[in-house]
Amino acid sequence: MKSLRSLARITSGLVLLAASLIAQSPVPATATSATTSAADVRGLVDAHSHLFSYEAFGGMLMCGKPFDPDGIAKALRDCPDHLPNGELAWFENFTRTGSPTGTHDPVGWPTFRDWPAHDSLTHQQAYYTWVERAWRGGLRVMVNHLVANRQLCAIYPLRRHGCDEMDSIRLQAQRARELQAHIDAEHGGPGRGWFRIVRDPAEARQVVQAGKLAVVLGVETSEPFGCRQVLGISGCTRAQIDRGLDEMYELGVRSMFACHKYDNALCGVRFDSGTQGAIVNIGNLLGTGRFWQARTCTTAEHDNTIEPAGVLPGQIARLLPPGVSLPIYPAAPHCNTRGLTSLGQYMIEGMMRRGMMIEIDHMSVKAADSALDLLEAAGYPGVISSHSWTDPHYLDRIYALGGMVTQYGHDAEHFVDEWRRTEPLRQAHQVPGYGYGLDANGMGRLPAPRAGNASNPVTYPFTSLDGVTLDRQRTGERVWDVNQDGVANYGLVPDWIEDMRIIAGPEIVQDLAAGAESYLRTWTSATQHANLR
Repeated sequence: MKSLRSLARITSGLVLLAASLIAQSPVPATATSATTSAADVRGLVDAHSHLFSYEAFGGMLMCGKPFDPDGIAKALRDCPDHLPNGELAWFENFTRTGSPTGTHDPVGWPTFRDWPAHDSLTHQQAYYTWVERAWRGGLRVMVNHLVANRQLCAIYPLRRHGCDEMDSIRLQAQRARELQAHIDAEHGGPGRGWFRIVRDPAEARQVVQAGKLAVVLGVETSEPFGCRQVLGISGCTRAQIDRGLDEMYELGVRSMFACHKYDNALCGVRFDSGTQGAIVNIGNLLGTGRFWQARTCTTAEHDNTIEPAGVLPGQIARLLPPGVSLPIYPAAPHCNTRGLTSLGQYMIEGMMRRGMMIEIDHMSVKAADSALDLLEAAGYPGVISSHSWTDPHYLDRIYALGGMVTQYGHDAEHFVDEWRRTEPLRQAHQVPGYGYGLDANGMGRLPAPRAGNASNPVTYPFTSLDGVTLDRQRTGERVWDVNQDGVANYGLVPDWIEDMRIIAGPEIVQDLAAGAESYLRTWTSATQHANLR
């Protein structure tokens, strides 16, 4: 496998060298969707978001819903523990400002004075009419990751549900279909709405060609199928993995992570940094019986650096056992000593047999290296880095396989810089387009307003890449402007794209408009490979 990988690296490196030388108003249930050829589709791809994470982590950490049958006033309201002024919302305050103390106006609909906001991580960011505005502006493929984290559920004191991760995944899959039925009812009945959950790339292509939004279900969870590992002892078997993959496939899941945030019985994880990293490391201790184990890397690839933590919130610090403190690590760069286990290899092989998309983000470099070896030996193209959580040295190998890379939803300037940096790779591997992983409702910040944009702001109204005229987004009494608010909610994605067009020109819009085609080509190749096995 190593020799195959070396040959692939040499070949792709030569190719790369050669390349381097040379709004809220009612809308119909379809939108215009120009194509670049008879077969190619045109539109944006978001390969990583979480519309239904409000049901995760016990169901009381995230405030607000993407829809409610009783209307927006019931859907977009704050968590009870945030009342009356946000002073008790320690998790919101800490993730937003770095301090567990603070205040905010808890009123959502209709004033939205303080939320949603690009840096408010516990408030709903993807109400369905906001997603609808993004669809009107050109979004055509969305990978909606059903998400769960048993340790975060256990840490947060309030909950409506239990902390079993797979129960949470099942509930979120149900909510996804409820939203589809809700939108269908608004547009005349079953199958008539613009939000379509798809099960294969051919169906997704038909949906996009019809001008609708193809929604792919994925799973991002820390202990898939109960595959936790405590003091080195695995909590799952191959039979559990087979049953779990069969169940997820039947639910419609077509993209999946093997590990996320905490080491498990399948693989070691890529670390988080700073105070957030310290919190996640404590979760690793509580979940596995051990803190992360790191060594100083000897290769170009490395995991995120484990930096000294700042002041931990008292609610988190109290979780450490008496006399136990965070460990001191060797010199950076840091690499997780845990890689891909034999059970992790078995899971990846099972996903290949089913033609699923394998998410490589969140794997430690040791695990990612082994996973890519496995995929290269099989010639399997169905691999994706969906939100910039893998070492950049692996992008060449992902593209060489025929895989897909989408960038985290950074601010416009940062996103443009990374698009430019990686453009020679896409040219070398003849990748038709680019995409983003906004991670909406994933407790990561949405794109901030562009610094210094007064001289060249987004001017309203503007024409989206799909030819739709959009003015400032309005919901209730609140009007948002991307120049001041950034991507305060999902509805401002078209404004963010326009912001990038202003600073980078039409080329970036063209690349992003080919993102849906790129994703569907990779997914199609994966299913074809599975059918040949």
